[in-house]
Amino acid sequence: MKHVVITGSTRGIGFGLATEFLKAGCKVTINGTTQESVDKALINLQEYIPDNVIGFPARVEELDDVEKLWDYSQKHFGKVDIWINNAGIDQDRKLFWEMGQAEYEKVIRTNLLGVLNGSNVAFRHMLEYGDGQIFNMEGFGSNGMMREKMTIYGTSKSAISYFTRSLALEAKNTNVKVGTLSPGMVATDFLRKSLDEQNRKIYNILGDKVEPVTQFLAKRILNNQKNGANIQWLTKPKVMWRFMSSPFVKRDIFN
Repeated sequence: MKHVVITGSTRGIGFGLATEFLKAGCKVTINGTTQESVDKALINLQEYIPDNVIGFPARVEELDDVEKLWDYSQKHFGKVDIWINNAGIDQDRKLFWEMGQAEYEKVIRTNLLGVLNGSNVAFRHMLEYGDGQIFNMEGFGSNGMMREKMTIYGTSKSAISYFTRSLALEAKNTNVKVGTLSPGMVATDFLRKSLDEQNRKIYNILGDKVEPVTQFLAKRILNNQKNGANIQWLTKPKVMWRFMSSPFVKRDIFN
């Protein structure tokens, strides 16, 4: 039975992944920034096997917090087989020069430093075990795409992609596997924040609800045997098919 730790998993894609891993019979440690958010998520996960899920509040931008999350997880469920760095926040829809230092620093510290901390803690302990898997969540900007008022968020995700590929290279002579998860456009609060009539059509063509995406990702993670894996939901062939079929298939991922 695999033990999976997921940061930022009290809602959205992280919560969806926790749900799918529980359905698959895994033990799962969820994480949020507050005890309140963790408790609420745990209540919503009780329909699965209650003894298989625990939660711990930790701020991923603080290394000591991440160490405590690891220790708590290991104390309750033993060896951590899979660690997923999912925690992240969006930026305010502002041009870069309209943002104060505190605003852009918060995004970078959570999205990028949080992944560095999680990867550092998980890798060191997994080396002690002898194996394990670490996955980092990609997002807008990971493929180089740019958009006004998304500069800082995109910068953080672009850096995560580089960091993960480089860490996988460094891990090649170990039994710890490192990879990325690419969920595409998912109908979470992140996507709704960018929703307007201009881009709603594109989102409904290319986007998806949480459930099918997290079902796909969880299954591929559990079956993965490759270091440097990029588990990608919205592939180029799928994008082409979505556009080709859009005149005949009407989708509304927000209802």
